[in-house]
Amino acid sequence: MTATLAKEAATPPAAPAGRARRPGRRGRAVALLFALPALLLLGALVVYPVLFSVGRSLFDASGTRFVGGDNYAEMFRDPATLKAVRNTAIWVVVAPALLTGLGLILAVLVEKIRWATAFKLLLFMPMAVSFLAAGIIFRLAYDEDPDKGVLNAAAVSLHNAFQDTSAYSTARARDGQGLTAEPDGSYRTGAAVSPGDTVHLPLVGVAPKDLPAGAGPAYTAASRPAARDGLSGVVYLDFTPGGGGTPGKVDRSESGLPGIRVEAVRDGRTAATATTAPDGSFDFPRLDAGSYTLRLSASNFAQPYDGVSWLGPALVTPAIIGAYLWIWTGFAMVLIGAGLSTLPRDALEAARMDGANEWQIFRRITVPLLAPVLTVVFVTLVINVMKVFDLVYIIAPGPVQEDATVLATQMWLVSFGGGNDQGLGSALGVLLLLLVVPAMVFNVRRFKRSQR
Repeated sequence: MTATLAKEAATPPAAPAGRARRPGRRGRAVALLFALPALLLLGALVVYPVLFSVGRSLFDASGTRFVGGDNYAEMFRDPATLKAVRNTAIWVVVAPALLTGLGLILAVLVEKIRWATAFKLLLFMPMAVSFLAAGIIFRLAYDEDPDKGVLNAAAVSLHNAFQDTSAYSTARARDGQGLTAEPDGSYRTGAAVSPGDTVHLPLVGVAPKDLPAGAGPAYTAASRPAARDGLSGVVYLDFTPGGGGTPGKVDRSESGLPGIRVEAVRDGRTAATATTAPDGSFDFPRLDAGSYTLRLSASNFAQPYDGVSWLGPALVTPAIIGAYLWIWTGFAMVLIGAGLSTLPRDALEAARMDGANEWQIFRRITVPLLAPVLTVVFVTLVINVMKVFDLVYIIAPGPVQEDATVLATQMWLVSFGGGNDQGLGSALGVLLLLLVVPAMVFNVRRFKRSQR
């Protein structure tokens, strides 16, 4: 009895139930008070626009007539929208996969170099460049003019290093002087010629300042007779500096055109070829008797190589994806590198001691252990790619804007860029939201699981 009384005396009286709940309610009220500004901003900047867009998508362009799901049906009948969906699918399939792969490879390689931090900084620096600035940079880099676009300047230099360009890309035959143009770009004499003849082939369209170095006067060469069993002639610039001269006749001040390929053609086949000398003369010393046609081959007038049309309809989407890779590769590399630094080194060392080479370690140990990090990076990039707008809008020129459009740019173009149909634009926005939400939910759940 005494022990029981002592135990009851030592036990403090229980607090009333209402008083016990009061601190919990006060704590929740204080937490809600602190979260209220963020909740208000979230509602004003996210929830309200989403709900408004859903409601607006059910009305016509003016916003006064309820049309139900007509905007959603029209969205999938519009060719421009279907092209935007196709381009968005290309972005989602290509860009995140390439970025994740590049980030993984670079993260593994950077670990093995001495200046790893500097290299990471260098690759991460494009993230500090705004999409607007990056778009302008790559719009200039992709310019088709080799004097402006660095990529085409490199392509032209590389091409010209292996293949000579024609010095007479602007040349053409003088009208009415015996040369006719062929569909393949070559020129052919209209009248047949025979051994013993001397033929004058006048060309125009070449500025005197653009003549090859060493080009000499054609007058002396034009006055030389041909051998009895040969055929000779001269290819010259039928232009007299300062004016004057007779068209179709070699005047004393007119220059020969060196390096021109001349072909003697008989029965549709090339019987002989010659290249003009510095004074424009050519000679076929021995030809069988008969009639021939002289042809100036199309290679003489080939246009200079101007590079690749990076922003043409065929390559504009890959070109913009390339700019996107330049910006985001550092991001993927840093995140994957952070995951790589947490891998258990004893597993890697044990594999090396068992005789595994670096490729086997990378494929069978590093990649499987990094799978959670790679998944998070990939899904994050998928979400980002679905919302891409700036690069597409800035880099793609006006004539190919429709060929490069994605859902985000199409939404803007339909709503504000000339379409003025905010009902259809809101439907596109809802579609984009529906595509992004699953990836966001997946990422959030993955993050919560990793926290546990």
